[in-house]
Amino acid sequence: MDRIQRRTLRLLFCTQIIGGVGLTIGISVGALLAARIGGTGISGLAQSAAVVGAALLAIPVTRVITARGRRPGLVLAYLTGALGGVLVIAAAVTDLVPLLFLGMLLFGGGTAANLQARYAAVDLAPPERAGRQLSVIVWATTLGAVVAPNLAQSADDAVAGFGLPPLSGPFVFSVAGFCLAAGVLLGLLRPDPLLTARACADAGPDAAGGPRRAGGMLAGLRIVARRPAARLGITAVAVGHLVMVGVMTMTPVHLGEWHSDDTVLRVVGIVLSVHIAGMFALSPVVGWLTDRFGRRAVILGGVATLLAAVTVAGTAGHHTVRLTVGLFLLGLGWSGTMVAGSTLLSESVPVADRPSVQGLSDLTMGLAGALAGALSGFVVELVGFPVLNVLAAIAVVPLVALALRPVPPRGR
Repeated sequence: MDRIQRRTLRLLFCTQIIGGVGLTIGISVGALLAARIGGTGISGLAQSAAVVGAALLAIPVTRVITARGRRPGLVLAYLTGALGGVLVIAAAVTDLVPLLFLGMLLFGGGTAANLQARYAAVDLAPPERAGRQLSVIVWATTLGAVVAPNLAQSADDAVAGFGLPPLSGPFVFSVAGFCLAAGVLLGLLRPDPLLTARACADAGPDAAGGPRRAGGMLAGLRIVARRPAARLGITAVAVGHLVMVGVMTMTPVHLGEWHSDDTVLRVVGIVLSVHIAGMFALSPVVGWLTDRFGRRAVILGGVATLLAAVTVAGTAGHHTVRLTVGLFLLGLGWSGTMVAGSTLLSESVPVADRPSVQGLSDLTMGLAGALAGALSGFVVELVGFPVLNVLAAIAVVPLVALALRPVPPRGR
């Protein structure tokens, strides 16, 4: 079993790097491309379309994972993201806003695959190391995602000779990355970690027997409603993502207000690279803290970091360095809520119920982030970037209240 888990972790680590490049290089210019085609007001809507897509794709991907395992579900998500990238390129060529939205919606498949991979890492993980092994897969995204925004200009230059418009080049690289990740998983993710975990659970002393339970969103909702620890885990993931997406989405547009077209891509690349480093680079440390001090303590630490982040970013004005520090803290706070919340959620339910609960978490997280992304453009246009950060701080209050409530010991 340990051998299978080590092989699974190595494979997921590699595909997270590949998929991370594909996902981040497109996301880094998504708002700018939308602003060029349809104006600043819809730039947040285009980004939120990708978040909504990731959320909605959690439904079919969860059903596939429940019925057939992690491998076909991850492959489906990556190929859907690749199709979305193709449509975004077509939208850039034709200046069609509806096509851009459809492409970004499907592009969310890359995010869906990226998120589901962290759950595949804990299917066979020992409970005392679950936080660390989940965080290693989250961290793997760093190796591709941190450098990806800085490749945006090079990607644009590389496809310029083919007649493609500005800002479409990064999506060409996204399509290639998603297809490569899907091919690697399709050929090499064997045996499937979820199917293996199920077989072990069915053969163990606590096996319940009987038919396999349904894996829809309603089933996941019923399970979460009965388990306080699962409720805390799913709320931590959703609220952390809402705050992060809302502020991060408008940062490139905010930077574009005082940087010229010749330099904005490079500045955005640096700022977002630092932000992504905050999200992923320290995740192994966050995972160790999660196993050492407990899931709830790390969730509260993540909330405190998010509050510090929006304070720094919201008061940065036109100081790029200070804004960069705020974005780093924003990523670090997201890491705390994501790693600790996902670990708590996964371990608080039986193996048979995990896909439906994890799919519900990704759906909830995606919808929360989509709401933040959709509203962020209008908030910035009407009242400015600082007010957006104030609203983000208010959004974490319910999570603080829930995290401070006593959580009964989880059942095994």
